[in-house]
Amino acid sequence: MGKSTVAVNLALGLARAGKKTGLLDVDIHGPSVPRMLALGDVPVSCDESSLFPVNARGLKVMSIGFLLRGRDEAVIWRGPMKAGAIMQFLRDVEWGELDYLVVDCPPGTGDEPLTVLQLLTPPVGAVLVTTPQQVAVQEVRRSVVFCRQLKIPVLGVVENMSGFVCPHCKKRTDIFSSEGGQRMAEEMGVPFLGAVPLDPAVMLGGESGSPIIAGDSEGETSRAFGKIISKLVESLS
Repeated sequence: MGKSTVAVNLALGLARAGKKTGLLDVDIHGPSVPRMLALGDVPVSCDESSLFPVNARGLKVMSIGFLLRGRDEAVIWRGPMKAGAIMQFLRDVEWGELDYLVVDCPPGTGDEPLTVLQLLTPPVGAVLVTTPQQVAVQEVRRSVVFCRQLKIPVLGVVENMSGFVCPHCKKRTDIFSSEGGQRMAEEMGVPFLGAVPLDPAVMLGGESGSPIIAGDSEGETSRAFGKIISKLVESLS
């Protein structure tokens, strides 16, 4: 669904807008944020009681990926160990003063998002990421119910990979159907924040450690992220 791509670009967009922003990657089994920000080999510093986030492009960043011995190391943990690591990231990391902390969770309603929502008291809200096809939309519908059961506001839904616009002829092709996220948001009664097109530049930016919002500010995809960020800031203020 591209949730890490959305999280990284939203966090960078907030930082570029002058907001003091942290980015916490709690995808314990598949941390991708360090790679997306070209931080794969950056060590984490600490003292006797605290961990210090890595600074990158105006963001304060923390991820389990910084603590692994190698990029191919597998994390084989059950729920209590994952919860303990997330607790340490939230309570023992010296985040300093922040306007926003963006937390990138794995998809679904498992241990990681549940632990985050229980430890952040209270969390401001959740941004849910889907792609247009129904198999992804159905999973996000469950996440809306999950948030409601925990009394967590849903700030909105982002539809990622929402159509491909040819860079040559400008014709749009809906590779994964269309508007599934928007229809789901309307049906579930939650805000629709916007759609992000399927753009090869997003993949290239993630691979190179230079997210698209940090570069092509005039492109359609960057403008889409910009509109989503503006809606979020407006709703939060």
